[in-house]
Amino acid sequence: MRAVGVTEFSGPEALHVVDVPEEPLGPGQVRLRVAAAAVSPTDTHLVLGAYAARDTVKQPPWVPGMDVAGVVAEVGDGVDHLRVGDPAMGIVVPTGAHGAYREDLVLPGGSVVRAPAGSDAAAASTLPMNGLTARMALDRMGLDPGQVVAVTGAAGAFGGYVVQLAKADGLTVVADASEADEQLVRELGADVVVPRGDDVADRIREHFPAGVDGLADGSVQEALVLPAVRDGGAVATVRGYRGDGQRGLRVLPTRVSRAAEDRAALDRLRQQVEDCVLTLRVAQTFPAEEAASAHRSLARGGVRGRLVLTF
Repeated sequence: MRAVGVTEFSGPEALHVVDVPEEPLGPGQVRLRVAAAAVSPTDTHLVLGAYAARDTVKQPPWVPGMDVAGVVAEVGDGVDHLRVGDPAMGIVVPTGAHGAYREDLVLPGGSVVRAPAGSDAAAASTLPMNGLTARMALDRMGLDPGQVVAVTGAAGAFGGYVVQLAKADGLTVVADASEADEQLVRELGADVVVPRGDDVADRIREHFPAGVDGLADGSVQEALVLPAVRDGGAVATVRGYRGDGQRGLRVLPTRVSRAAEDRAALDRLRQQVEDCVLTLRVAQTFPAEEAASAHRSLARGGVRGRLVLTF
């Protein structure tokens, strides 16, 4: 079975085509014939070995990737929401050779749903991980309609989904953007756009002097953005940051692996794409064997939308 992974941890140059055994299918599981796998910063960290200590598999190869889309090839006993031949998308929790960058993958049934109607595999693969993370961030903050949420990194995949989901939830959204991305962020639905940068908290306070009710920190600015939030407000983080313990802020790290089998949440995201609430954005596709080039492109920055490997 063809996959793309690493046999030693290093930079993008370590990625190469590897041969991995086919995974057995068990009850409650789905086999996907993978057509596309999206590339994320989490993948680059895996290639560098950042997660090696917590991976239960200690032998190479290690295959990155948390987002897949393709066609259902087989379903296990107890799976009744998918049929062989269905276009589908799924979220992967990588371990060892079990990652999205492989042409055949077995996943828990709760991690796979039908792909949004009218979307090709590349587009569908951009939704699961970032969409679920955005949904989890908003759910953990628990804001009510009419309250204000700030979003940093709003032009990115996670930030863009937060903006769109927050608007669907009835929240007022203030988001950051570079001058080049301002129009994009407004089109995503932000009510107020402020310049991105280390002073983004000050820019947000200019519009909301009392502070915002919640903040999703997609640009991983951590302590720099806490002043934008009112006392007792909520902050959703994406790299484990837990705050400074001051002003009663509720700092809420989001770990999408906890939602990896939340089929209802994943299927709701699918429906929101079909209802034009969410926008799927593909920046560029690469043949799977050119994964190193995709990782280099991501490292250079400035990518808007997701880079996708195709099989």
